[in-house]
Amino acid sequence: MKHLFTALLLPVFSILFSAAVQAEGHAPAPPAGDPAKGQAIVSTVCVACHNADGNSTIPTNPKLAGQHAEYLLKQMKNFKGQNGNPPERSNPIMNGMIAAYSEDQMRDLAAFLSVQKYRPDVAKNPDTINLGQKIYRGGNAAKGLPACAGCHGPAGAGVPAQFPRIAGQFSEYVETQLKSFRAGERANDPNKMMRMVADKMSDNDIKAVADYIAGLR
Repeated sequence: MKHLFTALLLPVFSILFSAAVQAEGHAPAPPAGDPAKGQAIVSTVCVACHNADGNSTIPTNPKLAGQHAEYLLKQMKNFKGQNGNPPERSNPIMNGMIAAYSEDQMRDLAAFLSVQKYRPDVAKNPDTINLGQKIYRGGNAAKGLPACAGCHGPAGAGVPAQFPRIAGQFSEYVETQLKSFRAGERANDPNKMMRMVADKMSDNDIKAVADYIAGLR
């Protein structure tokens, strides 16, 4: 059975590993921004949704404190249309908020948020914790679903630029993003990696994994 499990997941892991290598090869250089300038923007604009230190208290708005600066910069650039093209990531609020900022200002924001102390959320549903842990750590061979830990790490620390730190993120936010990837409404993932993963997940899988992630440390 163990050999069968490995054989079933190997093609999926191969695809994702190849995509990760390609994405890493095109990863942007670490953003060199001014945290002080970033703080000035956060304290007057971003504070309403993400709090003054990036630790949102609203489950629909992600916690940004301590997130990889490279990843934050990528998301902000994706929210803003480039060279006359529409944004890669669509969100009515963020598209409007980020439109006024230059790339230098986005680097400042990323520099400030990335060094703030992170205050993680907690898992809230003991009934699904085992399922969430099983999928996060080992995937689901029957569905060809790879382990989340393969890209985000066993503790959810992620990899700068490409894979965000997700440990302690609001379960509500993670659930929404996974469903958006599954529906194709969010499509700024390199090589369709998250869309391929989410497409293999049921609503129950997504909810269980999202809650487990909220409790990761």
